[in-house]
Amino acid sequence: MKLGINGLGRIGKLSLWHHVSRKHFSEIVVNVGRQVGTGLQDIAGSIDRDSSYGRLGMYLHGCKSGQVIENLNEADGTMTINGVPVKILREARNPAGIQWKENGVRLVVDTTGVFTDPTADGDSPKGALRGHVQAGAEKVLLSAPFKIKNKGLEMPADAVTTVMGINDGDFNPSQHTLISAASCTTTCLSFMIKPLLDHFGADRFLSASMVTVHAATGSQQVLDRLPNAGATDLRKNRSIFNNIILTTTGAAKALPLVIPEMKSIGFIAESVRIPTNTGSLIVLVLNLQDESMESPIKRKLVNSIYRDYAKNSRYLEYSDEQHVSTDIIGMPFAAAVIEGSETHTRTGSIKVNLAKLGCNIGPTTLEVPVTQAVVYAWYDNELGSYTNVLGDRTVSIAEQMI
Repeated sequence: MKLGINGLGRIGKLSLWHHVSRKHFSEIVVNVGRQVGTGLQDIAGSIDRDSSYGRLGMYLHGCKSGQVIENLNEADGTMTINGVPVKILREARNPAGIQWKENGVRLVVDTTGVFTDPTADGDSPKGALRGHVQAGAEKVLLSAPFKIKNKGLEMPADAVTTVMGINDGDFNPSQHTLISAASCTTTCLSFMIKPLLDHFGADRFLSASMVTVHAATGSQQVLDRLPNAGATDLRKNRSIFNNIILTTTGAAKALPLVIPEMKSIGFIAESVRIPTNTGSLIVLVLNLQDESMESPIKRKLVNSIYRDYAKNSRYLEYSDEQHVSTDIIGMPFAAAVIEGSETHTRTGSIKVNLAKLGCNIGPTTLEVPVTQAVVYAWYDNELGSYTNVLGDRTVSIAEQMI
């Protein structure tokens, strides 16, 4: 089976790295949608080198690696990477015009971050995710959350959001055409929430909030620049080199699509960008109802829940070591690395005035024991925590299409 990748940005290139290493697909067809440099050799050079992860050969085979990109054919747009045939398409940027059918591609991973609306018509002049289907793809996997521009529209029945290892079973190959793999932050957050939710149950979650201290992305500027006309988020135009930049995350909206129990739990998600190239951190704060003041939830229990869950999970890591962000760069298949040494809990009580709630029978005040738990988790927002999990999701979908 052939795989199509639309886009050769951060996630597109690293997805290509992942799949030429894995060798699950017989051929990979990559659409860049434009001419690059002076020709195919410049595309190959960009694929081969990465400022965050080094050379492709080192990634594949270590320090003794030789040349891994060979057999370049400018006329056909083809090359061989680690023995895997790769074809580069440079003509169409609109998904509807990409030659997926002509190249025998049934499954496409769209990594551009541009086409995220599952309700947009495939023949939209500006391009749409469904355009891949019009161009011949049977399934389209989006490496970003869905974003419906028309707030009056609901999620289409043939679209689903999944995180591998959390709710990948929600994908129904006979029903779903468009699949979102959520975001790197939602992926990490899911593996922070799910173990505790399974242990305590949703009824004991009173509220939750998170902040992601996130490495820079392509939406930040290298140097200060003037905002575009109509821009409202002026911070996006400030230099990431020397600023901590407040921004937003869609994790609060995406999380209930992956873990439905979170729909009934008050949840706030915030994000800041920092001047690092990859490696991010989520600080999760939970307010949990205790069964009694005599037996509150303790740090030891929280860590043991994560430790036990990690033993049976491909994607969750638990550690008692003290990490910094570079320690987790490239860590394979670690959607989240729980920093157990930084888990904290504090228990108190909330006094509820029942009379204000209209309850005038019995005691007027109810004292509820509550524990606030703070959990830290690292994630390599590009390769280790996201692209590798995305690669598993890609292969899983492909296996269900055969």
